[in-house]
Amino acid sequence: MVSIEQIKEATIYIQSVVDYKPEVGIILGTGLGALVEDIEIHQKISYKDIPNFPVSTVETHSGFLIFGELSGKKVVAMQGRFHYYEGYSMQQVTMPVRVMKLLGIQYLFISNAAGGLNPSLKLSDVMVINDHINLFPENPLRGANLDEFGSRFPDMYEPYDRKLIEKAMEVAKDAGINLQEGVYAGVPGPNLETPAEYKYLETIGADAVGMSTIPENIVARHMQLPVFAISVITDLCTPEQLKPVSIPEIIGAAMKAQPKMMRIFKGLLKSL
Repeated sequence: MVSIEQIKEATIYIQSVVDYKPEVGIILGTGLGALVEDIEIHQKISYKDIPNFPVSTVETHSGFLIFGELSGKKVVAMQGRFHYYEGYSMQQVTMPVRVMKLLGIQYLFISNAAGGLNPSLKLSDVMVINDHINLFPENPLRGANLDEFGSRFPDMYEPYDRKLIEKAMEVAKDAGINLQEGVYAGVPGPNLETPAEYKYLETIGADAVGMSTIPENIVARHMQLPVFAISVITDLCTPEQLKPVSIPEIIGAAMKAQPKMMRIFKGLLKSL
């Protein structure tokens, strides 16, 4: 368990070294860290310097909290996120979202790399998430409820904010980007799925699958934070297109899609 005292200790440390109140929190997924290059950086903190903070163990995740300005908005960006498969508890995985809320964010933007299950999705497409299917074996809200943040039984009728989705669709249309929309399934990983598992996921209504995002979303909604999330399709998982895939290929597909994702994030931030 992560206690409210540990969350507050991390927040107090950050506030002691950063005189900056962010409006929007951003979590950057695998191969999608280049957005940081567009941020007018005010300050940068290594995860390892923050009390009680997890440290990313995935090579493609840098491990810095970036404070700065993007599209005229004050943001805090996680350059490197945490995953359940790294061995962290769900409370540890989602602790940064709690901290960002205490720092003052009013919105949470999330990105991830995902496998495409819907036949209409193509490699390096971007898909805005409008709903999810939680297949993780643990829930970040399990255990004693943190009453200071939200109610014991948060409603998930609208896990991803419809107004933000509509604005993102307008941004994409104006930019000539074919922005897809669909349901994201979250699985624990770290292995990729078998052909039978991909078929199962498509059957139960998933358009894309990945190993993140849902825990952070649940905790954000527990705290009444509006969430916008986007998946970059890095491999195709329909029976006709399924083939062995390597991590470098996944990262390459993510990097190819990065400009589209960045355009949408920046346009959406500007519209807030």
